[in-house]
Amino acid sequence: MSKVVKIGGFSHIHPVFIGGDHPVVIQTMWKDSLSVSDLEAAAIRIDTLKSMGCGLLRFAVPDITSAEVLGQLAVMVSMPLVADIHFDYKIALRCMDFPIAKIRINPGNIGSKDKVHAVLEKASAGNIPIRIGVNAGSLPQDLRQRVEQGMKTCEALAEAAQREIAYFDDFGFTGYLVSMKASGIADTISANRILAKKTGAPLHVGVTEAGPLTAGVARNTAALLTLLSEGIGDTVRVSLSDTMENEVIAGREIVAAAAQIAPDNARFRRRGVNIISCPRCGRHGFDTHGFTSRWMPKLYALDKDITVAIMGCEVNGPVEAKNADIGITGAGDKVLIFKHGKIIKTTAADQADTVFEEEINKL
Repeated sequence: MSKVVKIGGFSHIHPVFIGGDHPVVIQTMWKDSLSVSDLEAAAIRIDTLKSMGCGLLRFAVPDITSAEVLGQLAVMVSMPLVADIHFDYKIALRCMDFPIAKIRINPGNIGSKDKVHAVLEKASAGNIPIRIGVNAGSLPQDLRQRVEQGMKTCEALAEAAQREIAYFDDFGFTGYLVSMKASGIADTISANRILAKKTGAPLHVGVTEAGPLTAGVARNTAALLTLLSEGIGDTVRVSLSDTMENEVIAGREIVAAAAQIAPDNARFRRRGVNIISCPRCGRHGFDTHGFTSRWMPKLYALDKDITVAIMGCEVNGPVEAKNADIGITGAGDKVLIFKHGKIIKTTAADQADTVFEEEINKL
């Protein structure tokens, strides 16, 4: 079992605990640049992500100006924000002047040990945890050369992480997590297996640059389910060329799948809605795709342990989804709302969302 690292819990930032027997934490990363004019809209979206199950949100911080804008945002939200730093250690130092809850640095490009030492000193003084983030694309120079000479990428990733862990340990800094990111499924699995045997640090797992929605979810599922089922991984990010909301939903569903494989593992348990929906075919009388798309963020934000069925026609409507707490289907201009297989409301198609919301609020 990994050690526990606390993130946040100072000022107005809600604490998140990663590692040990705490639930697996789902993360995503802000997709765009951030300016002062964006802050109010960003804070609203962050609240939505939090309600959907996101526990940590990471931001790329390429320069000092970006650090200062992120610092202003950190004052406005209760979710722990993470600053992702490459190349310039001074950006990390500036971030720690604000209530930014965690720093991510890359040992492959952050610079000399003196620079890392300066980051560790300030982080230690502020009780700010650090993620050691190793990427296959930015390994230290000597390890890149060894990979070119035949060393396995997974072994190079694990060795780069172990070097940095040793330095942190020598400094006496214990508040660290580790990630080793590769775009390959096998490298991701193997690197984390290697390191899990050698350290008790909490592991952030995920396949990086995994691709668009469908491909990215498939690749991350293959890697993450394998690792989680082996007890490896304390926090996950499903990296997608898609929205942050879909990254969070994918992460939730992968952890929920792990819970079905290992139902006795409390780390995978999460309160929330389970959505079942039919794929749609030529028989469909109800726009399952449109309805699901509209309702998915709202449903994932509900703090209810319920199953919701979104079905396309009478063939796989109330009867096939009879175990659902609430469901919706339709034919023509009529929509049916049902609970546990029994129709409770019939309404016009243009009233479907309103009636469905009324009924789901009663649960």
